Amino acid sequence: MARRLDTATLGDHLDRLYRAAWALTGSREDAEDLVQDTYTRVLARPRFLRREDDLGYLLRVLRNTFLNTKRTEQRRPRTQPIAEGFEPVEERVSTRPDRVLETKEVFEAVAALADDFRDVVVAVDVVGLSYAEAASALRVPQGTVMSRLYRGRQQVARRLGGPGSSP
Repeated sequence: MARRLDTATLGDHLDRLYRAAWALTGSREDAEDLVQDTYTRVLARPRFLRREDDLGYLLRVLRNTFLNTKRTEQRRPRTQPIAEGFEPVEERVSTRPDRVLETKEVFEAVAALADDFRDVVVAVDVVGLSYAEAASALRVPQGTVMSRLYRGRQQVARRLGGPGSSP
């Protein structure tokens, strides 16, 4: 039996979707745009869910919106690349700059993963879904989630120079 997505509770998932978007895009600004695009798409018309929770559904819409955006970007020519070594000054609300830098590095490492690994790492480690919820949201078997999560975590650790980073 299908139930209607409760639009009044969509704000409850904003933080988790933002973290997932940041991990997908590797950029805070792009993550904000992605979450806005996701909510715009979801709120454009009534949505009905079958055997699914709101967060899993929103995560799938976020992922599909991200992939659609990437496909569109690939078809459009780049007008002017950003100069190499350019680092914009960002305002930080955190009092721990080392934590902000670590978070940025981790999200960049996750964003650099292959799509299959990135989707699972985002679903489980960033959004906090269980293996079963991630499997349902990504429409893959739970064993596949566990396998991709393990390999994705290894790749992130190697990229960050952590445990398992030796060749």
